[in-house]
Amino acid sequence: MAFDHSKFLARFVEEAREHCSRISEGLLNLEKTPGDVDMINGLFRSAHTIKGSSRMMKLSGVTELAHKMEDVLDAVRGGKITLTSSVSDALFRGVDALTAMLASISAGDTTFGAPEALCEELAQASAMPVGGDTMPDSSDKSDKSDKSNKSDKEDKEVKEDKVVKPVVQAEPQPVIPDVKPNQVDYLRINATKLDDLIRLMGEIVSEHGRYRRHIARLRETERTSAKHFKAVEEHLNSLESGNAQLIEAGDALQLSLRQSVRAMYDDSLLQDHLLADLQESSLKMRMQPLSTVFDPLRRTVRDLAHEHGKDVDFVIEGGDTELDRKIIDRIGDSLMHMIRNSLDHGLENSAERIAAGKPPRATLNISAFYDSGCVAISLSDDGRGMSIDRIREKAYAKKLFDADRLAAMTRAEIIDLIFMPGFSTSPIITDLSGRGVGMDVVRKSIVDELKGTIAIETMEGAGTTFLLRLPLNLAVFPLFLVSAGGKNCAMPATSIVEMLSVQKDEIIEIVNKRAIRLREQIIPVESLCALLKLPQESNSVTENILIVIIRDGEEKLGLLVDAIIGREEMVVKPLPLHLKNLRLVSGVTIGERDSIINVLHISELFKQSHEIADSGRRVAAVRDDRIQTVLVVDDSINTREIEKSILEAYGYAVVTAEDGEEALERTREVLFDLVITDVEMPRLDGFSLTKRLRGDERYRNVPIIIVTSLEKDEDKKRGITVGANAYIVKGAFDQSNLIETVRSLIG
Repeated sequence: MAFDHSKFLARFVEEAREHCSRISEGLLNLEKTPGDVDMINGLFRSAHTIKGSSRMMKLSGVTELAHKMEDVLDAVRGGKITLTSSVSDALFRGVDALTAMLASISAGDTTFGAPEALCEELAQASAMPVGGDTMPDSSDKSDKSDKSNKSDKEDKEVKEDKVVKPVVQAEPQPVIPDVKPNQVDYLRINATKLDDLIRLMGEIVSEHGRYRRHIARLRETERTSAKHFKAVEEHLNSLESGNAQLIEAGDALQLSLRQSVRAMYDDSLLQDHLLADLQESSLKMRMQPLSTVFDPLRRTVRDLAHEHGKDVDFVIEGGDTELDRKIIDRIGDSLMHMIRNSLDHGLENSAERIAAGKPPRATLNISAFYDSGCVAISLSDDGRGMSIDRIREKAYAKKLFDADRLAAMTRAEIIDLIFMPGFSTSPIITDLSGRGVGMDVVRKSIVDELKGTIAIETMEGAGTTFLLRLPLNLAVFPLFLVSAGGKNCAMPATSIVEMLSVQKDEIIEIVNKRAIRLREQIIPVESLCALLKLPQESNSVTENILIVIIRDGEEKLGLLVDAIIGREEMVVKPLPLHLKNLRLVSGVTIGERDSIINVLHISELFKQSHEIADSGRRVAAVRDDRIQTVLVVDDSINTREIEKSILEAYGYAVVTAEDGEEALERTREVLFDLVITDVEMPRLDGFSLTKRLRGDERYRNVPIIIVTSLEKDEDKKRGITVGANAYIVKGAFDQSNLIETVRSLIG
């Protein structure tokens, strides 16, 4: 659910205007009492608050200007520069510009940027040495430079006029024929119109599939009627004469029916080719190479690796592999989550790699290729790999499962635990990773929304590979239609490994599960009717059983079905709002005679299978039924209200405090389940508050989250040192970020 900033814009404007008034008034007071340290600190906090609040509201122009003003005030309070009249004038102009920006926001315009000239002036002011009372005036420099250049130019022209220049006869130039180069015509169209065209194409392709099925039924009707006419003709021939005319009419009717069906069938074959060309041509218009999402990752990997002191070679392969733009737009965040996890958890620094006998530089590889009508994206590293024991221990510590259930899990089931909401093996939560939200988001995006799959291959000490398989486009999905319990349903082709027919006696019993042996693998088997809670025919006499093998990550499951209808490319429509909570259905498509066919949710089929197999054994996580209480500490009322509204929407009780001192007073009265604090606050800052709370026996183990605009590495390290459990930079703040962090700490 996207965070709606518009609800808080009015409150932000009101608060920012108050801070602008304080800065303006404070600057006037400082002209009378220039050494007032408390006043300077107050002005700095006001600029800092405007910067932090505007960053949360995604107002980059306000953020940049407030940041420049904050730098100037920080330099003043640190004694690096003197608050001279010229510096005060620059700050006043900053206040005026901020006031004008706030007026624009109130009028509904948030597209403005920071004034470059003013930002440059403030940057020069913050760098001015102590004792300097004037700043370089860019306009004076420009005027002097223009005058100097003009004078030099005039002198040069005078000198050139005195020199006698030889006359050079120009040689005739060859006549070049006017030949127009081959031109490629481009026509810019609205992306929405292109999406509408492709959506319409998808509907036509899906409808043509139904048309083919109608013709197949008509051909079957024609064959049945031929048998009937033949029987009637034989019967009439056995009777007395006089039926020749009736027989002749029947033959003519049968011939006409056969010819009509044949003509329709031939037309359908021609339409198959035309629609295939239409589909291919339409989809090509929205296909883009994956390099559009791969190449920007180079700079990101470089910066993150440098920030965390790791030497990494980032290798990209298959960037020319093309994919639907709609899919490319939605996989960027997922790839970024996985890369962040690899850099933070997977890859070691140079010293650790040398000690482990590895090259000092790590390798992170991303590649793309076509695979069985899909696009596969592989992201691999040569880092630590995943520890199965550590994942199991973390799951037990978070009370996700009991010890017996975890001991019974396969390696694939243990690895798939990393996709659970709130799961993370990281000992500290930062803005880079560790909240346990990344892989949950990846699975939701790739599997639930894009109907793709994720598989993980890992070896402790050797590295990890994530393999994503995605459909080529979102216009039509390749689906396999199956029948179970008299109902037709569909499954994404990307999730199906294979289909096979086995004898009844090939199904074996293992503890409380059924399974089959397939190429030296033991694959659990469940009836699709049982998973869907459909009535199952028990009097079947057939010895052959149809099994569809599906995959979710590394895990495989065999589904017993009554029939496999076939493969179709169909439009999948989302569920209406009142049916969004159906676990086992991810969408619907239209079948024969306008019947609705449910598209099954593969991940939920696996969960349902686990629940059936472990009936009576699985232990749910223990949770306290009381409402958990959170203390939010921030000197910005806008920030406090944003965080309070988000937390209350998810069922938490929230108490707020304006600064660290007020927060300490509240903690003496109530034992909160969680504390969320800003850093830069009057009276007592967030670092000091965290340190004081850690010295209190009651709050020694209470989770503390720092939410601040301080984004330097040393600030994050200081937050960890004083005892914070999580560190969120306001620039990366959003609703899901905060909620998932809270859930990972207190549930």
